Amino acid sequence: MTRLHDLFASEGQSPWLDNIRRGWLTSGELAGWVDRGVRGLTSNPSIFQKAIQGSAEYDDQFRESIVSGLDLEASYWELVTSDISAALGILRPVYDGSDGLDGYVSVEVDPGLARDAAGTESAARDLDTRLNAPNLYIKIPATAEGLAPIRQMVAEKRSINVTLIFSLDRYAEVMEAYISGLEAAEGDLSDISSVASFFISRVDVEVDRRLDEIDRPEARALLGKAAIANGKLAYHLFQQTFAGPRWEALVGRGARVQRPLWASTSTKNPAYPDTLYVDELIGPDTVNTLPDNTLEAFEDRGTVARTIDVDVNGARATIAGLAALGIHMDEVTQKLEDEGVSAFEKSFDELLGVLGEKAAQFR
Repeated sequence: MTRLHDLFASEGQSPWLDNIRRGWLTSGELAGWVDRGVRGLTSNPSIFQKAIQGSAEYDDQFRESIVSGLDLEASYWELVTSDISAALGILRPVYDGSDGLDGYVSVEVDPGLARDAAGTESAARDLDTRLNAPNLYIKIPATAEGLAPIRQMVAEKRSINVTLIFSLDRYAEVMEAYISGLEAAEGDLSDISSVASFFISRVDVEVDRRLDEIDRPEARALLGKAAIANGKLAYHLFQQTFAGPRWEALVGRGARVQRPLWASTSTKNPAYPDTLYVDELIGPDTVNTLPDNTLEAFEDRGTVARTIDVDVNGARATIAGLAALGIHMDEVTQKLEDEGVSAFEKSFDELLGVLGEKAAQFR
């Protein structure tokens, strides 16, 4: 039994892999991760950019797509959906064995639609219909424009991974979109599943940068504290939201909670422990999606213990301390949301540029 198995069995947290490569699908490496305790997989435009741009494994399929007359963007989605379909098959036994709790594979809609509600809704519906698997999550960014499509997709009984959540206020809006979507859905709700991807390490990167500029003892004392504090408060908000008469009425129809998923959990600052954003955010009804190197680190030296609701008052004090220094989380998180949307869009555009160069050679 590995630490990853223990993480789920003893603390109720599901470890997922935050990466995908075609070689892992064909070589058995992803299946090996599943055997070691990985219970799901997430992808995003940046992950696919690295996988496709950094490997010749996709060239044959891409050449066939171009020769058949598909344009660049359609060819890109052929590559992506092929990988996602293969991953769905590998994770399907986890889905079946967990009664639909885990075993999900996430794929994101075109990042260029993040500020386009109608476009996001249409793309999410089309992608879900195209892949047509019970253990598929369609990723929709948690922008203001993404809230209505999230609600609509849930009302249509489509399973959604809401991504790029940084702020507690936006997280509250995401949970409301999920719950109101469930209320609008007809009949039994047990086949609807969702996670809310709350981003962690990037918060420390931005807040630490601002603290370094202040360079006072009280600022230095808060270095590396903001991201964990933000996550703990998000979990507290989750516990408050999925309770009470309104929620219990949905449970009576088979509804499942929308689990918090800790994303961006690799440590960006080498001065911090490489398992920091795993060790400090462990608790029931949560998911942590980790890049493969962070999974390896946690397997080797991580600590399995419930930490997510330890010292919540201390988390509040951390956020208050930052505000006293002029660092306001609403400003930080809005900046991070904007940067996250731009980064995924840039990855998508850069990859299309590289594919365009390859297409010219193939033609």
